[in-house]
Amino acid sequence: MKVVVFGAAGQVGNALADVEPDHVDVAYVTRSSCDITDAEAVSEFINSLNPDYIINCAAYTAVDKAEEETELCYQVNRDAVQTIANCCKNGSSRRLIHISTDFVFDGKKSTPYMPDDLPNPLSVYGTSKLAGEQAIGSTIPDQTMIIRTSWVYYMNGGNFVNTMLRLMSDRDELSVVGDQRGAPTFARSLAEVIWRVIAEEKFTSGVYHWTDAGEISWYDFAVAIQEQGLGKGLLSKPILINPITTAEYPTAATRPAYSVLDCTSLELLANQKRTSWRDALGVMLKELSNQ
Repeated sequence: MKVVVFGAAGQVGNALADVEPDHVDVAYVTRSSCDITDAEAVSEFINSLNPDYIINCAAYTAVDKAEEETELCYQVNRDAVQTIANCCKNGSSRRLIHISTDFVFDGKKSTPYMPDDLPNPLSVYGTSKLAGEQAIGSTIPDQTMIIRTSWVYYMNGGNFVNTMLRLMSDRDELSVVGDQRGAPTFARSLAEVIWRVIAEEKFTSGVYHWTDAGEISWYDFAVAIQEQGLGKGLLSKPILINPITTAEYPTAATRPAYSVLDCTSLELLANQKRTSWRDALGVMLKELSNQ
């Protein structure tokens, strides 16, 4: 079985490589090996390998910067996705697993978002990711699984966990937004369910959600990172962490106040129970402490 992974240098790409099953032949594609915004290069690459599955975790994810770099954001999150979808359409047996985001929602709900809830993005980033979903849906609706996720982190990358560990080591006090709620996702959790879908031939087209289990605020997450970081020797001393409002921490892009995702449909499809966000965080911090 041949699989192509776009976005191999990112967090999900690294996680996919770390838990790759033995029986698959995987080509991990980085920007240096194939520029995803070069439609001709992408088409030639895919057609030359003729994969059974394409996993697209490449994305423009600089949420605030996207408000200024709109064209580049859309090139990566919409146009490149359209190119991949076209390649799947031309090779009718190819299947695409595309990673999307909680930012397609406006955060006005107070209960977890279902996969079929109406999107209403608040930012350029969220709008571009929705445009990518729509490009897939209009081109290869029967050959695609769209998996939305949120608050992704891994050992590599400038994510919230790594940023908090660095700031907690350098400062005596931090202020963290406490009125935005969502669910963290250890990238390995997402990678494992993706490989399970492929390995056990559970691929079923549609839109799905996957995060670690539970819901918290960014402030709650920061407190947990400090608690576990101290316990695992990654931090030398506790610091004061203050909850603040979104209004007190203005950003270029508007973020959803509530973006918890209902993951029931993918749990049932993959027959895989989700790990709690706290346990998943503990796994990563333990691995960091052993490095």
